[in-house]
Amino acid sequence: MDDILIVDDDVENRQVMRSILKDSPYQNFSIWEADTAEKGLTLLKNKQPVVLLTDLSLPDMDGIEFGKKALQSHPNTHVVVVTHLQMFQTVQASINAGFSAYLLKPIVKSELIQTFKRLITAQQLHQTAPILKNQKGSSEKALEADLGNPIETAMNYIKLKYHEPITLKEVANFVYLSPSHFSRMFKEETGVTFVEFLADYRLEKSKNLLKMTSLPIEVIASHTGFSSAAYFSTTFKRKEGQTPSEYRSMLSNLTKWPDRG
Repeated sequence: MDDILIVDDDVENRQVMRSILKDSPYQNFSIWEADTAEKGLTLLKNKQPVVLLTDLSLPDMDGIEFGKKALQSHPNTHVVVVTHLQMFQTVQASINAGFSAYLLKPIVKSELIQTFKRLITAQQLHQTAPILKNQKGSSEKALEADLGNPIETAMNYIKLKYHEPITLKEVANFVYLSPSHFSRMFKEETGVTFVEFLADYRLEKSKNLLKMTSLPIEVIASHTGFSSAAYFSTTFKRKEGQTPSEYRSMLSNLTKWPDRG
């Protein structure tokens, strides 16, 4: 669930964190607050937040122990310490407890947002791992070159390896053809160049991920074989007439369109 839990007995600190998050890419997340560990554990059970922000100086329990209890019952929640304490022993204890981040008060907006970006991306990757695995297929699967059908073999090669760096020469070598002859054959049989076919296939896979997940654009670019998010966005817009973000927004708006019968 897209929930955030803040546990801190200082009202002002809770308000600062809430204000930062509400003015960030995570503004649509539900934010819950508690001023004691006991209340925090109840909210953890009921809301199962993706991130728990906790002070270490709670009135009814040591913050390290509270974080440990949180992880024992909710191992998929990221525990982030937010504290004035700068002692090395405390930082080490937090690391040993399996906490995800250690931030010092007063909170710096950029540090909090960067921490959330890292943790939410990790969470999304975990949740969408089955989709990514299905998208990629099995890279370990053996593919034998059918020399009687070299272009069909080449297309199967692309479908199996599209998420990796692929060159025309590499595929031509796989089907035992010279790059120039392979390039001509590919265009004659498919109607498009090797580069166009590869880009189109990667784009189709990226569109599935944009539709089915909330993964960041740079993560989708990486998982579909593009060398960078910028190159992915440029290629996507040239082909689709809109950026990946615009495409995702369009899909989101379509799903919210009222049913007019």
